[in-house]
Amino acid sequence: MTGVLNDYDKLAAGYDRSNHDDIFNAYYERPAMLALAGDVTGRRILDAGCGAGPLLVELKTRGADVSGFDRSRGMLDLARRRVPDADLRVADIAEPLPYADAEFDDVVVSLVLHYLGDWGPSLAELHRVVKPGGRLLISVDHPFAMHMIHRRDGLKTNYFETYNYLETWDHTGEPVEMSFWNRPLHAMTNAFTAAGFTLTEIAEPLPLPEAAAKFPEEYAALTRSPSFLFFVLTA
Repeated sequence: MTGVLNDYDKLAAGYDRSNHDDIFNAYYERPAMLALAGDVTGRRILDAGCGAGPLLVELKTRGADVSGFDRSRGMLDLARRRVPDADLRVADIAEPLPYADAEFDDVVVSLVLHYLGDWGPSLAELHRVVKPGGRLLISVDHPFAMHMIHRRDGLKTNYFETYNYLETWDHTGEPVEMSFWNRPLHAMTNAFTAAGFTLTEIAEPLPLPEAAAKFPEEYAALTRSPSFLFFVLTA
């Protein structure tokens, strides 16, 4: 294997194009996250690992005061074009965050934590920056779905273990090696409570019905087997 793992600067533009209107993001993950967020009018919300900013736009449109960060400068350049008046910073969710204690009403972490081998330091920082009683909304790859895919592909994975795996993404004609961590549900919930959060809701939503006509095969598959898992936590 050559190159840099998880090089979002390299794939930023291509990933943003595919993310904009595909079933997994536009018709499934983002609508589900927004539904869990509910009425965000006047709430100060941090988008942790905001990428190119599609969720920031939706939250701002719904009346939230949005901020965001990402480790990829290429992704942030795209986000700044979408939300030029937002406070957007280069930062890494695996490191101490450049925000004050209790600065946000809510934090959203959309398809980010499954890149991390150790959730403890990141969850501790997210707990620090959200107000007491504030919410942390998280989406991740569904752990059992990923385990079953890996078993189907001949990997001898164990659902009850936290394990690393690689995928090759090609959104630009230049493949990028992506590194992920799969962990069982109990490891996730234990990490949340260890960081001081109370688990409020676990959700396994369906894609939007209008996706059926545009993506019939993918829609049918997602209505039988989930791809993502969602959590609402309270600080």
